[in-house]
Amino acid sequence: MNNPLKTMAETRGSGWLRIPLYTLLLFSIYRSPLTYLLGEWRKEDFTYCFMVPFIVLYLIREQRGTLKTTPSLPSWKGLIPIILGIGLYFMGELAAEYTTLYLSLWLVIVGLCRLHLGWHKLKIIAFPLAFSLASFTPPSALYLPLTFRLKLISSQLGVAMMQLYGLSAFREGNVIDLGFTKLQVVDACSGLRFVIPLFLMGLLLAYYYKAPLWKKLFLVLSTIPLSIFTNSLRIALVGILYQFFGAAAAEGFFHDFTGWFIFLVTLALLLLESRLLNNGQSTVDSGQSAVDEGQGTGCRERTVGGEESRVKDPKEAGDLAEARKIGPLLRSPQTPAAVILLSVTLLLSQGVNFRENKPPLKSFLDFPLQVGRWSGVRTTMEQEFLEALQLTDYAVVNYRDGQEKEVNLYVGYNGSQTKGKATHSPATCLPGNGWDFRESGTTELLPWVGKSTPMRVNRAFMEKSGVRQLVYYWFPQRGRILTNLYQVKMYNFWDAVTRQRTDGALVRLITPVYGAEQPAITEARLRGFAGEIAPLLDSYLPK
Repeated sequence: MNNPLKTMAETRGSGWLRIPLYTLLLFSIYRSPLTYLLGEWRKEDFTYCFMVPFIVLYLIREQRGTLKTTPSLPSWKGLIPIILGIGLYFMGELAAEYTTLYLSLWLVIVGLCRLHLGWHKLKIIAFPLAFSLASFTPPSALYLPLTFRLKLISSQLGVAMMQLYGLSAFREGNVIDLGFTKLQVVDACSGLRFVIPLFLMGLLLAYYYKAPLWKKLFLVLSTIPLSIFTNSLRIALVGILYQFFGAAAAEGFFHDFTGWFIFLVTLALLLLESRLLNNGQSTVDSGQSAVDEGQGTGCRERTVGGEESRVKDPKEAGDLAEARKIGPLLRSPQTPAAVILLSVTLLLSQGVNFRENKPPLKSFLDFPLQVGRWSGVRTTMEQEFLEALQLTDYAVVNYRDGQEKEVNLYVGYNGSQTKGKATHSPATCLPGNGWDFRESGTTELLPWVGKSTPMRVNRAFMEKSGVRQLVYYWFPQRGRILTNLYQVKMYNFWDAVTRQRTDGALVRLITPVYGAEQPAITEARLRGFAGEIAPLLDSYLPK
């Protein structure tokens, strides 16, 4: 007769042996995105990510009592998220998209938990697993525009507070004019450094909050306006104190100290809010951990021998009883299945090249400097930008017409778009540099000789510190003209599989709005130049 305690110990021992094996496989597969992610964590905006793994481990440790007394019921259904995660892995690799790779890793980990622990244990650690998503940095296409919007909102509220104080303050974009000086609200003061950590604190507080669901949701969502308001208060304080302490109030230790101080004040307000929502009573169930601990110690001997009686599903109870009749190695046939899947993924990712590096038809160093009535001067990009973009070839030319009106041309070409060497969108990069996109949309260029249909391109007026410019941009991708970065990612994946190609380019044209120039005149100038330059690009970009 099998000893139940011995059987459980064998199962637990074999389970611990799986952890280093899976860790090695996952690290080998996801080494590139994990290395990139660690570099992102070192940026000031994402230092909070270092704390997320420790919080997740603490949350799981709190449930150790319940986990010990809940039977593990391995299920083949865990292969579903694993296979889905592997599919996302190849999609992220071929589309050069880190966010997809992060979600892939998370799904594989969830699948492994479902595969070996079963549904009951997975539900116990569902919140920690969901919270672990916070360790992945948000995509730039979402993060940078949001940072810019919050920066403008913080500037507006900060100016309003200064004016309420009696200070003469005016805002132009993200620049605040105080008369005696001008303050520029940079990305660090956007408020997003407050919003995300405080939102996570709100999630943790709601997790322990003894209240109805609507109160928990209200608490979490209130972190967003609360953090924006207090960050605006910080900007207002810097403006007010500037007249007494000078530049020291806006930089160095004082600037960092006010940031931390305002964050702690915001956190205190959040705790006060939770208490008020609960009518002044304690909001956290401090006895829950003690109960769980009791279940995992004093009750352990009593529950191990009767696990079948605690499993409500008769089929699962039968599976558990049957599992005790066979050895620990055969008890988990899911292990070799998962190992084989991950090993094949590793071999394919290392041994199969889905892309060929395709050079441009002609070097962009030979791109003409005389285009119709436009005469150009070629410029070079700074080394830091070249290292960041990893371009195969590029052209940056400033063109002028006979009336000294200027149009800047930028073409960036990648022979093979991979992670870190993929096309970037001006709608992401330029707002991140402080440009406010307005009237953003698309427009059509009339067809030229040899082309039967109009060409649709992105169009926007952008403004920064009183300077206005009109921009056109589009993405030539292997014979297609695309206007959406998500389309670029989708076609990168599809063409990598079907054509073994992911080459592509970004074309961007910018012209200033001169003085009181009518927008229609600016539009006609850029439209005319685009009509002349687009046919030339056909002889440089592979179809």
